[in-house]
Amino acid sequence: MRLTPNSLLEPVHGLLRAATVPVDGHTMCPDRLLRYLEIKAHHLIQDQDWDSIRVVGGYDRTAVVSRHEKTGKLFNIERPTATVHGRDLVIKAFPGADYVQHYALIIATYLAMTGRPADAVTYQPPGEEECRAAVEALDLDLDGDLVIVGWGLQHLAPTDGVWTRGPGYAWQRADVASRRVVFLGFLHSIWGDVAGRVVARLAELGARDVVYVGKVGALAPAIEPNRWLATGNESLVGGALVTWDDFFGDFAAAQADVQTGLHVTSASILLENRDWLAKHAEYAFVDPEIGPMGAAACRAGIRFGYLHVISNNLARHYPADLSNERHGDVLRRRAQLIDRIRGIIADRLANTSVPSPGGTRP
Repeated sequence: MRLTPNSLLEPVHGLLRAATVPVDGHTMCPDRLLRYLEIKAHHLIQDQDWDSIRVVGGYDRTAVVSRHEKTGKLFNIERPTATVHGRDLVIKAFPGADYVQHYALIIATYLAMTGRPADAVTYQPPGEEECRAAVEALDLDLDGDLVIVGWGLQHLAPTDGVWTRGPGYAWQRADVASRRVVFLGFLHSIWGDVAGRVVARLAELGARDVVYVGKVGALAPAIEPNRWLATGNESLVGGALVTWDDFFGDFAAAQADVQTGLHVTSASILLENRDWLAKHAEYAFVDPEIGPMGAAACRAGIRFGYLHVISNNLARHYPADLSNERHGDVLRRRAQLIDRIRGIIADRLANTSVPSPGGTRP
């Protein structure tokens, strides 16, 4: 039977079963997809078999940490942890509905691709209260600041700055073109709906603008990864188009090395098959966070903007994709693009007035 995104949600004793994703129709070729899964799956899943594997929401660094966690950078290094209960394994992912589902799909698809039973993989979506409480640990003193959050922050923030650490995050403040800027990085992933709650929390704490720097997939076949930046102010979220008050205005889109267009939100890379791509052919970019962040900013009445490295292309196979992000040539190209992001943000602050955020809350 051919599986669709809806058939990935099968009730199993109050949980949801993470059915395997068909490999033949995925936008990543099988060997690249398997490599991506190997990078992400906890080592206890790769090293031995289990009677059951359950993915839940929980930020628990006292549990077994995966040997595949990233090194050599400051942020987004932590991956879901594990607790062993005899022949049963519980995986704890940072509380977010999208992240818990995404990681369960990673596990089930990895097991299926390596010839092992995947029908014992289930997941339990965390409740809204649990998700909100996890983000409320973020506590900063903000007073109209611009907050830059996301990827590559160690290259965007001043090299002589001091990072102040909180539970699962670190930040530093600087003046950029006479504007107070806070650089905020998380040790864990802020995947999907988690990122939207981060923006809502920053607005509660007093942020006036939030800029998200990260990586995005291109849907137009001509866009080569790691050579372009992406920006925009609209995203398709849950079937509805969301538009936000853009921090960049037309400034970023006017740059020669920046692509602009409609963004579509996807809860998991595993759901982005050829059928999904055909349904979203009119869109330019995809990632899990931009849409929820823009929607949260709109609800809070603050400005939001994103400026991302285009890291992969779903419509055409290029040498660089999500399976080989740690290769030297990829890192070199991205370092150049991070320099451009830093310059564009600084020029935006220096050359454009910064009025009070406008727009109307929906």
